[in-house]
Amino acid sequence: MDWATTLEFLAPAIVASLIIAGIHAYLGLHVVERGVIFVDLSLAQIAALGAAIGVWLGHEHHDPEIYWLSLGFTLIGAFIFAMVKGQAAKIPQEAIIGIAYAVASAAVILTMSKAAGESEHLRDMLVGNILAVQWPEIRTTALIYAAIGAFHWIFRQRFLDISLDPNRVAAKGISIRFWDFLFYASFGFVVTRSVAIGGVLLVFCYLIVPSVGGMLFSERIGPRLAIGWVMGVVVSMLGMYFSVAFDLPTGASIVCTFGLVLVVMATFRPLIARRA
Repeated sequence: MDWATTLEFLAPAIVASLIIAGIHAYLGLHVVERGVIFVDLSLAQIAALGAAIGVWLGHEHHDPEIYWLSLGFTLIGAFIFAMVKGQAAKIPQEAIIGIAYAVASAAVILTMSKAAGESEHLRDMLVGNILAVQWPEIRTTALIYAAIGAFHWIFRQRFLDISLDPNRVAAKGISIRFWDFLFYASFGFVVTRSVAIGGVLLVFCYLIVPSVGGMLFSERIGPRLAIGWVMGVVVSMLGMYFSVAFDLPTGASIVCTFGLVLVVMATFRPLIARRA
């Protein structure tokens, strides 16, 4: 297979990864600032539980019923996470998120143990199969993410204020729980779609790693977001290249490339800071 044919074959996966990187780099800023690092992993696993139940009921992996079941479970998780967040809460939100992840993971294993081809389905949910994505699915995903992006743009200051200083926002009489639910619900729409394309681990890396990479070099939101977007694009391209060049699973290749690039960035940060 020559490079022109390879590029044509990879084109849908490349576009999908860039779309996912764009929205997740932004959402990752909020997740890191809120200190709920594993909320994406937890919501992704809850979405996977919905998909697992759909498979157990006899639906195929890409049937519309699978998506709606995943979305329904994710919105329930979003509601729970929003309700346990509050100034008077005695239980840390991260504890609830961790418990939800553990229970959802175990429930996925139990559910898939009763489904045919359970090992293949579990692998797809974990690392996904981004190479199987088709152009119609990409167009639908782009429209959903554009709508979510517009929603966050309109209310960007409110979401940013809550992420950076929730105590000050609550002091104004603004309902943190209401806005948290809107945040997690919109987040849930993104996660549900992304997990169906890339799997749980890839989605988690797209959310957290670019944001952490941005934090290494800037304390301001704008530069961090720009660094995160560039990192997401570069790593997506490198991961795809390594996957093709060494005949490796694409999702796992991108995840490992994220880790490698983050290590390189962390290594060179002191040198750049010293020169500055």
